[in-house]
Amino acid sequence: MTKRFFFSSTGIAVPQAMLLAIDDHSLPLRRNLCYYISQPRVRPEPVLMPSRENPNAPDYLAAHFYGSVIYDAGKYRMWYYACHPGENAADLREGPMCYAESADGLEWYKPNLGLVEFKGSRANNVVDVPDLWTEGNFVIKDEADPDPARRYKAAYNYRPAGRPWSIRTLTSPDGLRWQAAPEGQFHTFIEHASLYKHDDLYFISGQMFERSEGGHNQGRQSYVIVSPDFDHWVQESGEGFMLPEPADPVLRGYGKPYDQCHIGIGAAPFGNVLVGLYCIWHNREVFEEISGDLGLLVSNDGLHFREPVKGHVFLASTDTPVTPGPGNRWPTVLCQTNAMFNVGDVTRIYHGRWRNTPYGEEYWAEVALATLPRDRWGALGLWPDQAEGAVWTCPVRLPEGGCRVVLNADAAQEMHVEVAGERFNLLAGYSGEDAGSVAAEGGLDCPVTWPADSLERLSGQTVRFKVNLRRAGTREPRLYAVYLR
Repeated sequence: MTKRFFFSSTGIAVPQAMLLAIDDHSLPLRRNLCYYISQPRVRPEPVLMPSRENPNAPDYLAAHFYGSVIYDAGKYRMWYYACHPGENAADLREGPMCYAESADGLEWYKPNLGLVEFKGSRANNVVDVPDLWTEGNFVIKDEADPDPARRYKAAYNYRPAGRPWSIRTLTSPDGLRWQAAPEGQFHTFIEHASLYKHDDLYFISGQMFERSEGGHNQGRQSYVIVSPDFDHWVQESGEGFMLPEPADPVLRGYGKPYDQCHIGIGAAPFGNVLVGLYCIWHNREVFEEISGDLGLLVSNDGLHFREPVKGHVFLASTDTPVTPGPGNRWPTVLCQTNAMFNVGDVTRIYHGRWRNTPYGEEYWAEVALATLPRDRWGALGLWPDQAEGAVWTCPVRLPEGGCRVVLNADAAQEMHVEVAGERFNLLAGYSGEDAGSVAAEGGLDCPVTWPADSLERLSGQTVRFKVNLRRAGTREPRLYAVYLR
């Protein structure tokens, strides 16, 4: 036996498990229950803006958040890609890779790193990477890597000579001075939205020039590439998440006016589960009329993502609009990233806001923040006309010593938890009158206790949990997550 929870359906073993209400693989069977997707709280003001006060700044035009935020050693660290004017006003240059820091994740500053000369000066926040013309600067801190020089890992888009945008990976001891891998790690075009690690594999999600059914053109769709070691990338890709293509092949393609999935999935791993966001790119024949909302996804393997509620807009561009510019009111495109994580009792969702204008002085991109109470992406709750219901977990093998079960729930006192074998046989001492109950009214951490026995007796066994909900008066039970600790 080990001290890990093992999920036979995915082959994943973790020291702690989180069964999110929106994860229909972890909570696959339910009665009289439906989803109640949460509405994030948006900070109206951006947390990072372009440096319009300095015409020589690398991010004079835009602080584009195809980027990352991590909470590292008590401070928040951000990497993003800057945009500045080219040789004329209608020209825009993507890159370089820039850096910012914050003590609270709200007020950010751009340190003078002194690492790279840009427009004749080293007084800037440019990090040391080989390419100045970049997009999509995604950084993770890989605590499991035994080599301190490779603790920080990054992937960005760059444009090799004579070839379309592709990826280049980097490693670093500090996140500021980077050692780049050789060029040509991945041989075809990919414009990506995130880099993440899950189950000891590395993943990049982005849009690619692939084909739809029958070999016809297709619009922007999300694909995923994978590496076992961060140095060698499998050249074949998988479909991460696909929006429907028009039935008529003539109507398919990047330039056709229908909803598409822009630059892949911004994914955040949480042990046995990943939460993702994707941009619902409302394509139009006139590019400057395009806007973009964010949809919610979930995954268990890091490759295949699915919507808890198909077509649901989790974060609309009208909910988190970009700073308006002078003159025309341009649409907002939201940009998803791998910058979603928990700090204390809050889930932070950093995202990009892009003012979709022609290139020039009105062009603008900034970094924004939305928040949720920890892990409250969405809940399972009773149908309005039903007084009780239940949901089953997937089978999970318990670790040595058993476990504690904790609910993230509202009206948790109206819930009780039973334990069954893998084949749904309810276990004596853990079900019926001996079911587990919750003393707390509700909250982010509501422990479940069983009156007759602890779960230590179930060490090493594969079990399912059944969570029963009931309505009492006006109290509406809402289950957001089941934690196994």
